[in-house]
This record gives sequence, structure tokens and C-alpha cells, in this order.
Amino acid sequence: MEALDGNAIAGVLYQVFGGEMTTAQAECGGCRTRGPLAECKVYLGGPGLVVRCRLCHNIGIVLVEVRGMMCVDVGGLSDVELPAWRW
Repeated sequence: MEALDGNAIAGVLYQVFGGEMTTAQAECGGCRTRGPLAECKVYLGGPGLVVRCRLCHNIGIVLVEVRGMMCVDVGGLSDVELPAWRW
């Protein structure tokens, strides 16, 4: 399965968080690498969307739609700095 960059799920992230999230600074819970979500690796082929760290490949975010509701797990991130639009 070929990985895409975080820009591939910009629309989904916008729907879930209510704003542009590809510029949000995220810190990997595995290797502590920090960077914009746009630089993460995204895999679309499974039952949901998987966002992995570009360096250590730790799973940072999983998004799955269940019965019309988007379920989001960000447990693989140790920190997310939201863009200025949020406040």
C-alpha cells in the first residue's frame, strides 16, 4: 500500500476539527518528531484512515466512520498545537 502525505486527508480533518489542520504541529508519541500534519504518511486502503509518523512510522491518528459518525483516535500523538484559527 502506497503512502500519501497528510494533505490527502485535508478535507476529512476540516470536517472533524472545523478548520484547516494540515498546518497543525503534531508531536509523535513514539520518537517525539514534531512537524505539520501535512508531512505525515497517510494510508487510505483499510476500513479507515491511518496517519503515521514520517520517521518512525508510529500510528498517530486513526479515523474511522461508523454508522455515519467519524471516530477519531489521536492516542499516538503526544502533542498537537492547533493553528491560530482555532482561537
